[in-house]
Amino acid sequence: MSKIISKKPPYRKLRGYAFDPSLSLELETAHINEITYRVSWEKDLQPGPDGEYIKVVDRDPSSKCTYRPVDLNEQHTLANEGLEPSESNPQFHQQMVYAVAMNTIKNFEKAIGRKIQWSPVTEDITQYVIKDVKKRDPKHPVYSRRFIDKLLLFPHAFRGPNAYYSSDRKAILFGYFNATPASADLHMPGSIVYSCLSHDIIAHEVTHAILDGMFSRFMEPTHPDVWAFHEAFADMVALFQHFTFANVMQHEIAKTKGTFNAETLLGKLAVEFGKASGSHGSLRDAIGKKEGGKWERAKPDLNEYRTKFECHDRGSILVAAVFDAFINIYNHRSTEIIKIATGGTGVLPAGELNNYLVNSLAAEAAKTASHVLKMCIRALDYCPPVDINFGDYLRALVTADAELVNDDKYNYRIAFIDAFRKRGIYPEGINNLSVESLVYSADEDSALLDEFAELLSDFLKEFKNEISYVEDRRMLFNTVRKFIVGKKGLSLFEEGERFKGLQDHLVEKIFDDEKYAKAFEKLTGLAISKNFKQLHVHASGKYPGRASIDIQDIRLNNRVGPDGNIQNQVIILLTQSCGVKVEHDEDNNTYNTSTFQHNPVDDFGDGSFLFRGGCTLVFDLNTGKQVDGKKKEKTATLKYVISKPILDMPGINKRKPVYKPNQTRAVMQYRCQYGNYAESTGIAALKKQVEPLSHIHKHNSK
Repeated sequence: MSKIISKKPPYRKLRGYAFDPSLSLELETAHINEITYRVSWEKDLQPGPDGEYIKVVDRDPSSKCTYRPVDLNEQHTLANEGLEPSESNPQFHQQMVYAVAMNTIKNFEKAIGRKIQWSPVTEDITQYVIKDVKKRDPKHPVYSRRFIDKLLLFPHAFRGPNAYYSSDRKAILFGYFNATPASADLHMPGSIVYSCLSHDIIAHEVTHAILDGMFSRFMEPTHPDVWAFHEAFADMVALFQHFTFANVMQHEIAKTKGTFNAETLLGKLAVEFGKASGSHGSLRDAIGKKEGGKWERAKPDLNEYRTKFECHDRGSILVAAVFDAFINIYNHRSTEIIKIATGGTGVLPAGELNNYLVNSLAAEAAKTASHVLKMCIRALDYCPPVDINFGDYLRALVTADAELVNDDKYNYRIAFIDAFRKRGIYPEGINNLSVESLVYSADEDSALLDEFAELLSDFLKEFKNEISYVEDRRMLFNTVRKFIVGKKGLSLFEEGERFKGLQDHLVEKIFDDEKYAKAFEKLTGLAISKNFKQLHVHASGKYPGRASIDIQDIRLNNRVGPDGNIQNQVIILLTQSCGVKVEHDEDNNTYNTSTFQHNPVDDFGDGSFLFRGGCTLVFDLNTGKQVDGKKKEKTATLKYVISKPILDMPGINKRKPVYKPNQTRAVMQYRCQYGNYAESTGIAALKKQVEPLSHIHKHNSK
């Protein structure tokens, strides 16, 4: 008798809330609020749950209690598709945070085409590198990055109306509190509200963690848009995940008759949390708001981007722009469905929609939301590594979509451009808002760009070939680190030598040639040539005669578009820093900037800060070239250079170059940390805060 081999299930089905427990207590929404999450099957999932990406740790310091971890592999739990939704069962709380967190992670991975990584721990390894104590300099420590395999989730971390991601602890801490509603008919006063039971709060915080893993410098308040972008992007992911819930979609489409001009749960964020903490509705609404008890669709306001600076308020402008683009795309895509259903008139009859039309419109809305969410996530690969603003993100959205989708037949890109324009969000450095202008480009001499790419071509292809077949996340991290810093051992294409990392290749092939160094400097806005000392940039520890450059990451972008277009790109993130001091003459409203060599020991006084520049280099590996006039060989092309210059670019482009910090960016950072934006953005109150996101979320919940 042959042995029957069972297949591993593709998914683990787990019950949970689509929104939060409060909607299960309302007659209209009780039947749609309890859903089943389809979570990718983890073979070695331990009680907790404790899996590949996350570990749930359920200790409650307030009550000095540790709750028994849920075992999702227990046979009855498996057979029942997880534990039954319950506000009073701590094990269900653990199941809920696990299910939503894993769902959010997988949505990211589907969009970017690779596994996500958590932000690594930066450690001082000076004592291990420099054995002689006398030679160690506390002003010049040596740092290394350590892999973080699991994000920790604490469902009952503290008492209080808050939840936040901690970059230092690599953890998300969920609070719980006694409800204090504005009116007793909104929520039961004194009842306990658990933030860990809100889909939106869990997805929001996990997105913060994923963003921090991709761009650790987006946690630094260098521009009013930086923290606002963090908050807005986390809201967008949470909101668009609503559209993946089929029953919710059908209910809301039937309720609003297929439009988004009426109040809908799909655009609301954290309903229970908002009502229980004193608001008359959800914590935030992306589509509209209630005025005098009546809900109204929000209209674009050109003044908001110039007057709103608190990060949630400012972030809501970006969320509204993206949601507005989504609604316009959906309206365009659903037109044919409505025409067919109405005999060509396009005018829906009075009364309820028939089930076929509801299901068709719900499917179209879900498809459109999925496209928009993926578009928003893919755009991250085309963002600068520091100091992002909303205009940068619009360019990233358009560039990412133009790269992957040749035929924009539903005008997704135009919809986004229009939504941003209506809110007065314009990118810097472009002549108009056409798609062609918004797509990033490398404006320098194309022949020189080809030379740079050719110099790095073998290295980039080796990176692509090696990283493509690595599945284990720890091995992925170590492989990327090897390609950044190098490693002892044999190179695949330089037999007999140690493996050279990107830092070695940049120095030996570009930085050591002063002509190339100055050209690369103008291209990236980073101080590369021998004049870097004029900016007080640190010298490289490995190459003392060269400027220090921090290679943040090397990523492989390997995706297939809807028309079969294959992306095959390597993305490199570079940053550089120096100390900057800004003095503000209030009488004349002028700013004077100077540089100094920053270190972690000395206090350089008010107006002083660590100033960073950075750039994202996108190399295309699909380019073909003629070899001996006979055949095509794949080589690399430097396709996009997305820069936030540390240098004052007009200065270095002079006949006699002048090396000074980028005045516009340095002044903006000063204004955010010390000047007129410090109070309005909330940054002034954060200077002594250990956990900035905790303070931001606590402030917003009031």
